Amino acid sequence: MSGQSRYRTMWEHYYQDCDAIIYVIDSADHLRLVVAQDELEQMLQHRSIIKRTIPILFLANKKDLEGSRPESEIAEILELTKIRHKPWNIIACNGHTGEGLKTAIEWLSDQLRQQPVVEKKPGPCHD
Repeated sequence: MSGQSRYRTMWEHYYQDCDAIIYVIDSADHLRLVVAQDELEQMLQHRSIIKRTIPILFLANKKDLEGSRPESEIAEILELTKIRHKPWNIIACNGHTGEGLKTAIEWLSDQLRQQPVVEKKPGPCHD
């Protein structure tokens, strides 16, 4: 789901049914990193996320652009070390070339295989 401000209010409608989170960050946009940190904190405190151990994959996109920040710096800005009860990883990538995406998806797949299977209740989106 898009990170544009007009779509962020819709995120919480998907939290209950998600098995993982992929959080894409523009590693070359220094101002948006602050917004990304605020939104991440709100998401992690949401009642449908806070007690779950779902994996979170952070994709530091646009690593090819001049001025892009390395994963370690982004992790520090986003305060990722505070995430203690969810597996997480941050991987630099390039959305145009696909560089880094295979590694990212492999990590996420491994994490999902380790998660216990939970039966989901049918809801309005499940037939």
